[in-house]
Amino acid sequence: MSDSAVRVRSALPLLLAALAALAGPRAVRADAPVAVGSPAPALVLPQLDGQVFDLHALRGHVVIVNFWATWCAPCRAEMPRLDAFYRRYHARGVELIGVSVDDKDDAPAVAKVMKSFSYPAGLAANARSNGFGPPVAVPMTWIIDARGAIRVRLLAGNSVTEQSLEQQVVPLLPTATR
Repeated sequence: MSDSAVRVRSALPLLLAALAALAGPRAVRADAPVAVGSPAPALVLPQLDGQVFDLHALRGHVVIVNFWATWCAPCRAEMPRLDAFYRRYHARGVELIGVSVDDKDDAPAVAKVMKSFSYPAGLAANARSNGFGPPVAVPMTWIIDARGAIRVRLLAGNSVTEQSLEQQVVPLLPTATR
């Protein structure tokens, strides 16, 4: 992919968000982006390993949903931190899914990137249901509590760090697993 194509792809979500904001309140639809404090929407997608990720089936777990792309440098920079956190807290009830916003044709590149990480991933383009909709920017990370409520949204610029994950996720775990 050319450098100009990468620049256009990385700027597209921000441009779409800006256009939506300019359109005003009449442009707000029933499927507008979900908000912190609301119930998590449906997210069902095949993972790269063939298993199916179903967010609603994970009630009782704290779930991190990370939207990313192979061409997104900030995404790639935070992935080792997400992986370290997942490895540390998975046995305590933390689940994590990486949702790549790459094109279906880029599945081999996505799989190649994910070979370095222990958490599962899938392509948003293959989702059977994605109530989150397209992210306004990547990386975008959602933290969902064990009751299925959205507790935090970390957007590009609010970089995911192991410290920020510990501050946001660990208090959501049952006391016995902290």
